[in-house]
Amino acid sequence: MRKTVLIILILVTCAVFFGVKYFLAQRELIETKNVLETQNINGKVLEFTKLFIEKVLKAENEIDFETRLNLENAVRDLNDENILSQWQKFTESKTEADAQQEVKNLLEILVSKIKIK
Repeated sequence: MRKTVLIILILVTCAVFFGVKYFLAQRELIETKNVLETQNINGKVLEFTKLFIEKVLKAENEIDFETRLNLENAVRDLNDENILSQWQKFTESKTEADAQQEVKNLLEILVSKIKIK
């Protein structure tokens, strides 16, 4: 009888121990997924920002169709409505002064999207 109770007690203890370990591993997995998602978003935002600076802000000449298409695809790849909306405001600017203001707004949004943990 004592052996049976001891074995049951050991099994219950093991079940509780592994249950706690499983719960902690699940929580760590969720945290890791969140960090990975944040890093992916940051990477995409930084790549678009780099492309925008290189191809638009540093451009010596008018931007060609292929570059515009690359920028449009990159901004859509971000899957962010705020950035896309600001991008459209920039591309629809009628004057140089409006375009400069919309560039400032776009860069501000891009920088604010980068999360540091």
